[in-house]
Amino acid sequence: MKLRIAAFTVIVTMLFAFQSTAQIKLPAIIKDSMILQRDANVNIWGWSSPNEKVILKFKNKKFATKADSKGNWKLTLPPTPAGGPYTLEFTGKNKITLNDILFGDVWFCSGQSNMVHQLNIHDVRYAKEIADANFPEIRQFWVPNVTNLQAPQNDLPSGNWAPAVGEQVRPFSAVAYFFAKRIYEEYHIPIGIINASVGGTPIEAWVSEDGLKNFTSISSIIQKNKDTAYLNSFGRNGTFKPRQQTDQGLLSSKKWFSVDYNPTGWRTINIPGYWEDQGIKDLNGVVWYRKIVDIPASMTGKQAKVFLGRIVDADELYINGKLVGSTTYQYPQRRYTVPADLLKAGKNIFVVRVTNTAGKGGFVPDKPYCVFAGSDTVDLKGTWQYKVGDVFQPFGRGGGFGGISFQNQPAALYNAMVAPVINFTIKGFCWYQGESNAGKANEYAQLMPSLINDWRAKWNEGNLPFLSVQLPNFMDYNYLPSESGWAELREAQLKSLQVSNTAMAVTIDLGEWNDIHPDNKKDVGERLALAALKLAYHKDIVYSGPIFQNTVTEGNKIIINFSNTGSGLITNDNEEPGDFAIAGADKKFVWAKAKIEGDKVVVWNENVPNPVYVRYAWADNPVHPNLYNKEGLPASPFRTDK
Repeated sequence: MKLRIAAFTVIVTMLFAFQSTAQIKLPAIIKDSMILQRDANVNIWGWSSPNEKVILKFKNKKFATKADSKGNWKLTLPPTPAGGPYTLEFTGKNKITLNDILFGDVWFCSGQSNMVHQLNIHDVRYAKEIADANFPEIRQFWVPNVTNLQAPQNDLPSGNWAPAVGEQVRPFSAVAYFFAKRIYEEYHIPIGIINASVGGTPIEAWVSEDGLKNFTSISSIIQKNKDTAYLNSFGRNGTFKPRQQTDQGLLSSKKWFSVDYNPTGWRTINIPGYWEDQGIKDLNGVVWYRKIVDIPASMTGKQAKVFLGRIVDADELYINGKLVGSTTYQYPQRRYTVPADLLKAGKNIFVVRVTNTAGKGGFVPDKPYCVFAGSDTVDLKGTWQYKVGDVFQPFGRGGGFGGISFQNQPAALYNAMVAPVINFTIKGFCWYQGESNAGKANEYAQLMPSLINDWRAKWNEGNLPFLSVQLPNFMDYNYLPSESGWAELREAQLKSLQVSNTAMAVTIDLGEWNDIHPDNKKDVGERLALAALKLAYHKDIVYSGPIFQNTVTEGNKIIINFSNTGSGLITNDNEEPGDFAIAGADKKFVWAKAKIEGDKVVVWNENVPNPVYVRYAWADNPVHPNLYNKEGLPASPFRTDK
């Protein structure tokens, strides 16, 4: 009994101490230099002592509230026109002053890696844009990459608002930056970007538990993941403990990247190329590449750059025994900076350690492989030496792989990266995701409307505009009509336009066959901006390429009707429309001839006398998708054989 009384006394004392010392605390996103939504009621919230009175001073007016019994409080600022800078002054037991606050339009930008990709990753293509960036009224808040499998969090671990000025623009999402810049140039009002995106993540990770309640199998996973004993059986990020190091290149007395290592037993191989195509059969493991590279004296004494194209999966680059750069997964292009004192005139030892866990490993073709400094360039393509450092066992046989990825679990990213900011008043949403759900198009067709409706419900601002990016062209060309998982996913994305107040940027012409992260991010952002100008700003413009509506069959021809034809249909190369396929009731598709007649396309094949179905650009990477409107926007792929 005495122990219970003592414990109760300690708890009461702690609570009293908290209540007497707790001070106003603001969420991570409520910071200096933030952009608040113009012309709308704006939420400001935070925490303090229970029942504490909180006063916010803004534009010589005071707004007061009282925290609840748990210390939560919330204020609402009245609609304010675009402008600033302003100061927000909070007073309770303590005082907080926020400076340089602007009012403008705030967009929540989310998705996977193509929304993540920063301008810095594309600094070759967009070197001028980075150098010229001077937009202090375009600002980004980058949401930290965190997960929570238990419940929605009420705050983020950290974060700051940064302006698109000078070097500070480099961490901006490239797509979101060009989106914001286009809108800013149209209206010259502050544009805020809240970027919550994580590479390689599926859509279900971004939906709340409430939004997934109609998906029985997914909901069961959420409940399973709430079992902390189950989660504790995995490592920090959901994977099993790392496999024991068995790479001979790292275990040898002289590591294989060392300048004093004497290579023996190495064979020749070409870069670029996959090692499975060059005599190394079905190897998942570590392969070391080595080459002596002659560097002219003119390239020494200055900072250099190495372009190593794209590597499957992970790599480490060593030059003259020093680690220059590394990448942990296959999709980013390798662009490494070489310190000014590392290269020397004459022979230099370049060593690349490549790790691959599945599929073909090595160097992706049709990418730049070179080292350059100033105006001098040395080509790195050609014959290298290689040696296998490690061979991984198949999954499930002691290789150390497996487990779950926390970031890919349903609701995990919503809980940690979306829920903490749903009080922040916004203009609308930008969404670029889908690659991780390719192969599950039917499920995606249901999940995407669920995401849209879920986010709108959580923000509680009505029917907010929702803008999305359709997957671009990617992977090998197929010169025969065929089935396609990526085409099906694009179709699922197209179906989301049935949800009200939505728009989609078609990017079937902006991809690259060998890179899931195409370099052209500017056109993606600007096409999203066109959709925003129409949907959110009600500008009278053509904002989309042609979208399939219906067909009419006349004899052996199918006549296709489109919406969003703008000033009329064209092909972007003055050729006849390509990538149309046609089939009868048997669904055996063959290529069709096609011609534009006004705002319609007529397709036929002399060998299909009774056509029933038609497809356009139905492939992972269509060969010739050249149908556009005169405003220069491409038609979305489609099929009629549902």
